[in-house]
Order: sequence, then structure tokens, then C-alpha cells
Amino acid sequence: MKNITLSADESLIEAAREKARSEHTTLNEAFRVWLRDYTRHQEQINEAFQVMDDLRGTVKIGRKLTREEMNER
Repeated sequence: MKNITLSADESLIEAAREKARSEHTTLNEAFRVWLRDYTRHQEQINEAFQVMDDLRGTVKIGRKLTREEMNER
């Protein structure tokens, strides 16, 4: 695993450490999770668009249901 150095306001770093402690984790682990999610964001968007493209033309939209029909069980 490679190390990186970040610069931030001291009070912000301390607040982040406190939050991590309250979540029973470390600031390093919280940052790793954030970095993973940050880099995966565009991939998730692309996957969602792919699902919509795959469904286009196969999902048929019918008539609008009445309130009573929507509430039937």
C-alpha cells in the first residue's frame, strides 16, 4: 500500500479524527473508503446508464393505474 500526504486545517483534521473514533474506525480507513467511492462514482453512473439502455425497448409501460388499483393488495 502506498502512502500519501494531505494538507488540511488542523481543526478540520482533529474533527475528522473525532468522527472516525465515534464510528470505531481510523481516519486512514475512512479516507480509503472515501477514495474507493470517489474513484468508483463515474463507473457506477456508467453502469446505471447501461442498465437503462438494456431495458429500453423491453419494458412496456401500460395505462396509468387508479388510486384504488395502486392500493389493492
